[in-house]
Amino acid sequence: MLDSLIAREHRGPLRALLSRLLGVYYTCTGLDRYDNYRLERVAGMPILVIPTVANPKLLRTGAFLAAQLDGAVLNADTRVLDMGAGSGVCALAAARVAHRVVGVDINPVAVRCAGINALLNRLEARVEFRHGDLFTPVAGERFDLVLFNPPFLIGAPRDARDAAWRGVDVARRFATELRAHLTETGSALLLLSSFGDASAVFEAELRRNGFVLGVHARRRYVNETVTILRVQVGS
Repeated sequence: MLDSLIAREHRGPLRALLSRLLGVYYTCTGLDRYDNYRLERVAGMPILVIPTVANPKLLRTGAFLAAQLDGAVLNADTRVLDMGAGSGVCALAAARVAHRVVGVDINPVAVRCAGINALLNRLEARVEFRHGDLFTPVAGERFDLVLFNPPFLIGAPRDARDAAWRGVDVARRFATELRAHLTETGSALLLLSSFGDASAVFEAELRRNGFVLGVHARRRYVNETVTILRVQVGS
């Protein structure tokens, strides 16, 4: 059996205390109420966040994935799909390099929010946002690079906002449908977290479907470690 590539959290008393203090700080400053209208600056871009859309700066993972999207991983000809686009930050970061980017999200409010951010950053000619679940909005299309910052919790989402956090069978469906949407040399960047119970399922399902996984980037925060996996079709 292959060893897991997902970082595990081993919290000592100091890290546990720091995590609690961070939670108190977020509460006292109002940062825990991220589900609000906010204008952030992420990856050098102004990003408007509106209610029911996850804030990529406060939740950190969107900003971390967007920071990886430079000329080292894509070029002008790279066809990019941003799965679960949210505010659109990753799609827009990719669109600064690539000329064709499609972002999809199950939350129609997120699709509108991402469209606004494309206009704010004058990238509307390079990126298109579509509403729908996983690969449904891009049926029959293939991409050189698929980006996905998926829900970290397994379970039925309570509402559109919660769909960014929680999903019933996302890992299995993503893993079984991904190959049909990659070009011959295509790959995916999948962001997984030590928080929640879905990351191990994503890793297992992708390997079961014949994908080769490697660590592209990793970052440790006070209360979680996030790992970006490079997902490629096995030989």
